[in-house]
Amino acid sequence: MEKILKKLKKLLRLIFGRTTLGTLFLLIQILVLFAGFDWFREYLIYMYGGSAILSALVLIYIISDEGNSTIKLSWVVPILIFPVFGTLFYLFLTLQPGTRRINRRIEEVGTKLRPYLLQDPEVLAHYESISASGGNLVRYMNQYGRFPAYENTGVRYFPLGDDMFPVLLEELKKAEHFIFMEYFIVEHGVMWDAILQVLETKAAEGVEVRFMYDGMGNLFTLPHGYEKAMQEKGIQCKIFAPVRPALSSYQNNRDHRKICVIDGHTAFTGGVNLADEYINQRVRFGHWKDTAVLIKGKAVDSFTMMFLQLWDVTERDGEEYRRFLCPPEFHMPEGMDYGGFVMPYADSPLDGENVGESVYLDILGRSRRYVHITTPYLILDDTTLAALKFAAKRGVEVIIIMPHIPDKLYAYLLARSYYAELLRSGVQIYEYTPGFIHAKMFTSDDEKAVVGTINLDFRSLYLHFECASYFFRNAVVMDVEEDFQKTLAKSERITLENCRKYPFIRRFAGKALRILAPLM
Repeated sequence: MEKILKKLKKLLRLIFGRTTLGTLFLLIQILVLFAGFDWFREYLIYMYGGSAILSALVLIYIISDEGNSTIKLSWVVPILIFPVFGTLFYLFLTLQPGTRRINRRIEEVGTKLRPYLLQDPEVLAHYESISASGGNLVRYMNQYGRFPAYENTGVRYFPLGDDMFPVLLEELKKAEHFIFMEYFIVEHGVMWDAILQVLETKAAEGVEVRFMYDGMGNLFTLPHGYEKAMQEKGIQCKIFAPVRPALSSYQNNRDHRKICVIDGHTAFTGGVNLADEYINQRVRFGHWKDTAVLIKGKAVDSFTMMFLQLWDVTERDGEEYRRFLCPPEFHMPEGMDYGGFVMPYADSPLDGENVGESVYLDILGRSRRYVHITTPYLILDDTTLAALKFAAKRGVEVIIIMPHIPDKLYAYLLARSYYAELLRSGVQIYEYTPGFIHAKMFTSDDEKAVVGTINLDFRSLYLHFECASYFFRNAVVMDVEEDFQKTLAKSERITLENCRKYPFIRRFAGKALRILAPLM
């Protein structure tokens, strides 16, 4: 009887919950829009030529505008099939003032932060003396990504979220001044409950604790009003882009970053969110393979400013940013790798600069011997697809490890639609047989590596706020590569024969889904 009552309560919460009501309200808005467009179309039945001209003008604008050709195609098709509705829906989403206001605010905060993210000319000169071509990437990141490269930075690599978690707890307990945390997914369990207990303790001790989580990523994992409950514990808390029952293009731009900054000198990033599956305390899709890095030193300034840029979007009072910088008296702990260069960076979907994709393309374009990649999703635009194929065709060993047990069937079917084309070009594809690989990593030529939050899909490369760290000739590069090889040993190689034997209906579904790929 008790079980039946619990199930009934869950059902009632589902039916009358904010998510269901919000979805219903959105559907009503869409129906009203359809009805309005239908009425508009009938009203203009004798002026259909005018709507055709408007559609043609919009198509000319889309085709001639800067941007990704695959994303353009995803708009061209509906406009050609449904000229009136497709055209007006495109104008409705692209002309919204809200998104422009938010981008302006992000730029305003970014301008205030820029003096704290200046490139040390001696570091750049040293980088260029070792690698002139690598210096080009640093200059690009300085000018367009607005993040510098650093030396003398301590780095530690974690091949699993299980390995990172106890170290994260230990570092949080050492906090004396402030803790900044920004995560895409948070869910109560072993991991989050232990972290929350530390945050409560630290806030009670007078440590400034700020926590930000994404509205969409936690729609089903945290209760409504959770940020207020956090504030009652003494923790400053914000929801990034709360999900509201209103049609808006901004709702598509989520905060996918994973950042923890402690006292300005210690930072964590990588693919690990704050939920039990990320540390294998809860089994979802088999064994969960994820990665993270711990960074200490001046390079942490970049992560601090990344956090503050989004945090201050809703703040109007100015902050003294200097007090959050890495303390000049900070001494590196023993036992960490300090050699080489570290370049943390962020990517925004609103500034027109695809920094995350540009870094990946630079690695592919400059590779000489190998490029090794792990990604949970493989939904490619023409540019990245061509870069992967060209690298393989010129003799570079390109290996991609994907999940064998996917978390989203549609994303997996889409990824499979690229397999045969990549394989024919010489790209090697493996699937991690123990379960789901959530790690987002690149390694190349024993000298470059990227660990962060950026998947090889449209959402990460074009629609989400993301972050990562680029390592050049740092000892951590070989740690990442060693982990890649261990993961490869547990993975199954995909062949063209595998692709041919894959069920036809699934192959067809994957190809059909490519029309919607920019939204997935």
